[in-house]
Amino acid sequence: MSTRSDDIREQADKALRNKKEREGLVKALEGSSRLSRQQSAAALALVIKEKPELGAPYISNIIDALNRPEAQTRWECLDALTELVALDPRGCEKAVVGAETALFDEDSGPLRLSAMRFLCRFGATTENRSEKVWGLIDEGIQCYHGDVEFQDMLVAVIDFSAGKLAPGVKAELAERMLFDAENGKGMLKKRAMQIQENLKK
Repeated sequence: MSTRSDDIREQADKALRNKKEREGLVKALEGSSRLSRQQSAAALALVIKEKPELGAPYISNIIDALNRPEAQTRWECLDALTELVALDPRGCEKAVVGAETALFDEDSGPLRLSAMRFLCRFGATTENRSEKVWGLIDEGIQCYHGDVEFQDMLVAVIDFSAGKLAPGVKAELAERMLFDAENGKGMLKKRAMQIQENLKK
């Protein structure tokens, strides 16, 4: 008996080979079935992780799906958009509003984590974009410090800290992570120190 993850993998494999299958997944993001939206978003995220260029024509559809009520559809779409930032950062800019809503979703840790990953990837591309999203990233660092997802969020912040950041953003991020770099324990201290190191380069 096939599991749901097998079905999603099978959908993704078909969509990797066939444009009509990809278009079907994109269309299902707007459908009335919650389960179908979730599965299609998950399959699409797999496709885009493996071949981001196949998702580039559908950026606006994926951004639109950030308005769906269920958390999984939104986090799968944010994961897909995170992969697409490198191909079309300008096209992904409209996702910032949906990512902000997702970052402060009270019910879903995976959704908050995906939002942080997207914002960090997008913000690392230029100084202007770093300034646009820094306030959200900073608030996320403060809000979720100590949460289950926080260590994974910090991995995204490490990548952000190595990006093309505005001088003011660099200074504020260094200040934000100073306490953990000096007083943190274990992995928290290690990651905070890595961020400080990146900001000096």
